[in-house]
Amino acid sequence: MSNSPTAPARWTPEQAHTWFKAQPRSLGANFVPASAINQLAMWQADSFDAERIDLELGWAAGLGMNTMRVFLHDLLWAQDAEGFKGRIGQYLDIADRHGVKTMFVLFDSCWDPHPKLGPQREPIPGVHNSGWVQSPSATQLADRSTWPALRAYVEDIVKTYGQDPRVTYWDVWNEPDNQGGGMGYYLPREAKDKIALVAELIPQVFDWARAQRPSQPLTSGVWLGDDWSPESKDLNAVQQAQLAGSDVVSFHDYSWPEKLEARIKQLQAYGRPLICTEYMARSLGSTFDVALPIAWREDVGMLNWGFVDGKSQTKMPWDSWKKPYTIDPPLVWFHDVLHTDGTPYRAREAELLRHYGALKR
Repeated sequence: MSNSPTAPARWTPEQAHTWFKAQPRSLGANFVPASAINQLAMWQADSFDAERIDLELGWAAGLGMNTMRVFLHDLLWAQDAEGFKGRIGQYLDIADRHGVKTMFVLFDSCWDPHPKLGPQREPIPGVHNSGWVQSPSATQLADRSTWPALRAYVEDIVKTYGQDPRVTYWDVWNEPDNQGGGMGYYLPREAKDKIALVAELIPQVFDWARAQRPSQPLTSGVWLGDDWSPESKDLNAVQQAQLAGSDVVSFHDYSWPEKLEARIKQLQAYGRPLICTEYMARSLGSTFDVALPIAWREDVGMLNWGFVDGKSQTKMPWDSWKKPYTIDPPLVWFHDVLHTDGTPYRAREAELLRHYGALKR
């Protein structure tokens, strides 16, 4: 990946390891409060729920969690940059009071490719993540004349919080090569040539963020395919850009423990610290019981998908897009850790999180 004239080089492996070793090992979750169906509902002025955020981050701290991965959205910045940044500051104040650091996600290629500001729709009964939205939209992605506005968003957000000790990572783009989320439901509405467009844009996003010289590392997590090793012939152009641009290598894994171990070994070959920014899908074999011992042995940070059961409905499995769970609940919860009232789904999971959260390097 070439750097723009104003962007410094990415961190060396030595710089990345020095930074990583100085931090507590990340343990936490992907966070949206139970009262919000998506990123827009979480952050818009009319629905920003500071009280609920405070309650839930208190629960997170009580479970030994020290990091939350939190999604932003470019439309929020375009609508009211100063108001949006003010609410980000409020969030960081709340999280800091609970001893919780934040990984911010700037862009996201998952689920609805046509986000709209304003009141968000109610959840579809029994369906996993039925209101989550992409950033940028399919329309923006397909129209290069909108990209300067995306650049301004990235530059302003990273410049504003790039030296903030409450922020621990910048995830520049979540699953950038994802398309057709919702078991293919959204595929007909995606931008034409989405993957090629993203492959063109994501190196620029790394450069825009890096040019602000943040004190935190940049990353974007690989998730698709089976072979992520440096010698792999299967890495697509987006994955190559992700791995070339990341200071700290991140990844997603929702599979059996042997697959998690294999992926960690593949990625260790890049010589950089590792953090798993999504895992834990109980019915697929990814559980706290098996994943956390592996991760701690290999010094990998771990952030599971889903925290409190709420409007995102991610206790429902992905296949709920084809067969909604409207009569009977799933046999086991797919994601999520706590009931809406803060009670653990499984007491043993809460014990495990507290155990690993208390361990030192």
